[in-house]
Amino acid sequence: MARTRRGRVKRKLLWRWRRNPLRRRSDRVETWIFLATWIVALVGGLLAGEAAGAATEDTLAARRAAAHAVSAVLAENADGTPALTGDGTGGTVRAKVRWTAPDGVTRTGVARVEPGRATGTSVTVWIDRQGDLVRTPPTAAESRLQSALTGVLVAVGTGAAVFGCGWLARLRLDRRRMRDWESEWARVAPSGGRT
Repeated sequence: MARTRRGRVKRKLLWRWRRNPLRRRSDRVETWIFLATWIVALVGGLLAGEAAGAATEDTLAARRAAAHAVSAVLAENADGTPALTGDGTGGTVRAKVRWTAPDGVTRTGVARVEPGRATGTSVTVWIDRQGDLVRTPPTAAESRLQSALTGVLVAVGTGAAVFGCGWLARLRLDRRRMRDWESEWARVAPSGGRT
């Protein structure tokens, strides 16, 4: 039973390629649209995903290269309990810190530190080339994961967009076929099918 069904599906998909007196020009066009949609979705999706992943990896590598860790000192006591937030700060609290910039000037700012630290405790903060505080850059493993996820998301999105365009093209073709069918039916049966 399964073999018969598979055979019918295969014949249904391939009948437009064979010589057939019932095959219309629109059937051939639809087959080429179908084939082009699949090829562009697969190849275009893979290329777009690869390009997006590489661009993300380069951006994150530049962030890692632009920031470096320095030692800072707490200028105030850090709170004992971290606030419950969903921003991925990992149980840290904000506290005022003091550090020396690359130009030798002592600066102060607010950074994320472990809770419960006392004034004067040494902590590590991340600064850029100008000596301003920046967020902790992602590690190489985090960068690879984020790049891979970005690439997959872009590949799937590109493929979905191409499939959507192919679906719209086939929808327009179906509407045109229906208009042609109605005009042919009106020509063949001017009485509306009544005898």
